[in-house]
Amino acid sequence: MRITSGGDKGSIYGVVTLLEKYMGVSYYAYQAYTLTPSKTITLPEIHLSETPAFRYRQSFSYGCEDPIYKMWFRLEEPNEVFIDNMWVHTFDRLMPSEVYGKEHPEYYSYINGEHRPGNHSQWCLTNPDVYDFVVKKLDSIFKANPDKKLISVSQNDGNNTFCTCENCRKVYEEEGSPAGAYIRFMNKLAERFPDKEISTLAYLFTMHPPKKVKPLPNVNIMLCDIDCMREVPLTDNASGRDFVKALEGWSAISNNIFVWDYGINFDNMVSCFPNFHVLQKNIQLFKKNHVTMHFSQVNGSKGTDFSEMRAYMIGKLMWDPYQNADSLMRSFMDGYYGAAAPYLYQYQKIMQGGLLASGTNLWIYDSPVTHKNGMLNDQLCKTYDELFDQAEAAVASDPVRLDRVQLSRLSLIYSELEIARTKTNQDVAKVRQQLDYFRQQCRKFGIKSLNERSNVPEDYCDLYEKRFLPQAEKSKALGAKVIWLQKPGERYQKIADTALTDGLFGGTTFVESWVGWEGVDGSFILDLGEEKEFSSVEADFLHQLGQWILLPEKVTYSISTDNQTYQPFGSFSFAEDRAPQVKFVGGKVTSDKPVKARYIKVEVDAIGMCPAWHYGVGHPAWFFVDEVTVL
Repeated sequence: MRITSGGDKGSIYGVVTLLEKYMGVSYYAYQAYTLTPSKTITLPEIHLSETPAFRYRQSFSYGCEDPIYKMWFRLEEPNEVFIDNMWVHTFDRLMPSEVYGKEHPEYYSYINGEHRPGNHSQWCLTNPDVYDFVVKKLDSIFKANPDKKLISVSQNDGNNTFCTCENCRKVYEEEGSPAGAYIRFMNKLAERFPDKEISTLAYLFTMHPPKKVKPLPNVNIMLCDIDCMREVPLTDNASGRDFVKALEGWSAISNNIFVWDYGINFDNMVSCFPNFHVLQKNIQLFKKNHVTMHFSQVNGSKGTDFSEMRAYMIGKLMWDPYQNADSLMRSFMDGYYGAAAPYLYQYQKIMQGGLLASGTNLWIYDSPVTHKNGMLNDQLCKTYDELFDQAEAAVASDPVRLDRVQLSRLSLIYSELEIARTKTNQDVAKVRQQLDYFRQQCRKFGIKSLNERSNVPEDYCDLYEKRFLPQAEKSKALGAKVIWLQKPGERYQKIADTALTDGLFGGTTFVESWVGWEGVDGSFILDLGEEKEFSSVEADFLHQLGQWILLPEKVTYSISTDNQTYQPFGSFSFAEDRAPQVKFVGGKVTSDKPVKARYIKVEVDAIGMCPAWHYGVGHPAWFFVDEVTVL
């Protein structure tokens, strides 16, 4: 028997095919496999050659902690092919703004009237000194890493932070896209280092290709579909079709494309995300359009919605996109869940149907609350719970598979908890029981994070008890009329009149019941309906850096009996917070003794522009308010 390959890992992949296809070994997830012991092995005559659909295949899964899993699914990691693990968002690593920004602000993006060095600012790509600096930097990196040829020279994370100086704008106008300046710059680097490969991003403001310049063969285009909805394949909704237009544009001028695809809810990873039906068609689309490298970012940490099955299917489809996807799902479920498989298969199909019937988008920064009248309505959730009950009963005598079923149930439990907090008629005892069970199961399975912002389950459960379960003392602003002095953003005006005084606190996703202002101060008056006695006022603010939502500088309260003459009640100043976790921060002011008033004026001083360290450097920052509590 001879197993050979044209690469350094092909022989290992050949052994995997032999074990899986001819010897009955199946590998499903982290240390989860099946095989049939036998004293003899009989093989037919085999003449088999396989070529993967993509030369590079990457997926996030906790299964990759097991080196056998990674080899079995034929996956690679950036540090194996990219020099010094420089594979994305490398501008600030190559030319750190903290080092060079003060002396050379002209190296960095000109935004809203000035050059703005920062961790997420871009480069002024028409500045010849920037090119000279980067050439010297790359030359030293290449000499220190002679064994590799691929490096990323790519924009920092953040949107619309490109340079708008006169020279850069001229290139954008000529090319019809900021990508024009980026490709011109990368082509110069590619010409300077013809034996190397320069990878750069086509991401957010550079997603669409330029009109004139074409990337050289040794320029790799890393194209990202971050803005697309996921309820249908990319070809079937407006956001997806915009990406497809970009993909087809790039594939018309390049055969060296890396697609970065997103496949989970990053704001609520432990929540229901039924996108299995779109995986195959999207991967086939990439293959059709000259994509040679593919990363599927499913953030498959433990506890993420059916992460083991999602990683399994993606791993298989990145090798061969033309396998039967439904057969892959069934094969995984039968092997991994055993007798529970039929119930979980039905669960997935019913939820998929509920999603499509609702007409609601599936977004990678979604909230389960978005789907409470659709795929997560009360009746469907009852059906889901019944199916999971049946699944658990089917494997009750098999502790390994019972654990797998219960782990997969966490996303449904979390989704139900998130929806329960938006209901005024919730069964509090049931919610407490469910919250306690969720906490216990997260401890049991070692769930480390609920979202990409690193919010942990213990903190979530503690906060849920304090924030979302009924408290003994009711706010005296409950149901109060809101009189707007400075209206919020237009998108939020529909809910604004009730959201601040409905007694329901917003969750970690800003799309629910939060009311936001962009780049400006905000102010409003609460009319309590009559004079009431109270001693504290607290407005609730959201901190979510990834969505450009920052805490304001200060909130000031004043009170009146007639809405004419106002007396100061107090103010609360917020400290700058750079933590990645989503937070709720109250601006609470308490008086020494109770006061009486009917009207409470709330004035919020915004920070204005996003600071230099933030993704949105030089652009207006948001602040969001939800409940105002008066006690």
